[in-house]
Amino acid sequence: MPRFTLAALLAASLACPAFAADTPGVPMIDSPTWEELRPDVTGEAAIAPASGLFTVTAPIRAEDAATVPLHILQTDPSVPIEGAIVVIDENPSPVAGEFTFSPAMAPLDFELRLRVNSYSNIRVIAETPEGLRMDGRYVKASGGCSAPATKAGAEALAELGRMKLRLFDTGPDQTAAQSLPRREAQIQIRHPNFSGLQRDQITQLFIPAHFIDHLEVWQGEEQLFAMDGGISISENPAFRFTYADNGAPALTVRATDTEGNHFESELPKIGG
Repeated sequence: MPRFTLAALLAASLACPAFAADTPGVPMIDSPTWEELRPDVTGEAAIAPASGLFTVTAPIRAEDAATVPLHILQTDPSVPIEGAIVVIDENPSPVAGEFTFSPAMAPLDFELRLRVNSYSNIRVIAETPEGLRMDGRYVKASGGCSAPATKAGAEALAELGRMKLRLFDTGPDQTAAQSLPRREAQIQIRHPNFSGLQRDQITQLFIPAHFIDHLEVWQGEEQLFAMDGGISISENPAFRFTYADNGAPALTVRATDTEGNHFESELPKIGG
């Protein structure tokens, strides 16, 4: 699958609360912007509609443009979703993140939070053994990339990299060959994910971009998913997902950011 280079896009452009699945939002609209972006994102690869493979849910009008929830739900488990690119057409840095998913994540049920800078299509381009498939939603939001950070300066960095795990029982996994228990988890990471477009509210100077650029989630020796991320991932990133539990006592999260920091936490599966 052709991969878009997030660093190249940033250079050129500079630049998960749950919600009801029965309100998917507004379908994508025609976008001249996407036609310009597409060669850099997927090259000349053909892209077919999702057509029942998966759905994308997002609010019609975002309550907070800096934390817009996006939910990807696989509705046909017969075709594996091995990876996905999340693109926000009108953002200064349109590629929010590139993800890879292990078989333990199938069927995919994945939620994250995004910054949306202006009214825009949010599209999910899924990688499958049969080629690329796409679905998305049009979201009315503005100012998400330049919205003031919750905290700034030393206060924003005080808990940098701190992680938290929440677990939710979902019952047996009927799709797994060994009927492994299927669990729902949410991982949260303390990080300001500064976009480079925000101003310090005291000095009014721009805060330099500083964000998580790579993240991996493991259970034991099995990687569940990985992300190469950019400035369009929200402050204090949160990811909610389901997976087939292989019995490992903890989830391990490893991450790096653009300042060269490395974070790793072993999060015990307690509760849920």
